[in-house]
Amino acid sequence: MDWNHYRFRSLWALPAPPAAVYEVLERPEDYTRWWRQVREVTRHDDTTGVIRIRSVLPYDMTFTARQVRRDPAGGVLEIAMTGDIEGWARWTVTPLGPGSLARYDQVVSVTKPLLRRFAVPGRPVFRANHALMMRSGRRGLLRHLRAV
Repeated sequence: MDWNHYRFRSLWALPAPPAAVYEVLERPEDYTRWWRQVREVTRHDDTTGVIRIRSVLPYDMTFTARQVRRDPAGGVLEIAMTGDIEGWARWTVTPLGPGSLARYDQVVSVTKPLLRRFAVPGRPVFRANHALMMRSGRRGLLRHLRAV
């Protein structure tokens, strides 16, 4: 088993239509307004930027995100990531009753030396840290959607 390889999936049921959710998710430069663990987003061009995140544990993760798929009709946004984490992440937004379901899938390998050093004992804590970040992101997006 590669202790530095992770697969994550989060499902967010949201009370807004898929188009409204997609519109928010396709603007990563605005994530800092509603997702407190997304500390900084610096756009380089229309498809690439640098993102810095930090959840509960006292370390930042910085990576370059490059758009590889943007499909508003299908509700899909996908990025490739390089930096402290390498891999990909994808949002898929679909109808769910009167609202929508935002599904987040991520497959990454950690390259940050400190986290690699603690890969085996830290794995459960790193997974919990990610879960807390995602839970907070959902709450922030809910507040944001209600405000617009």
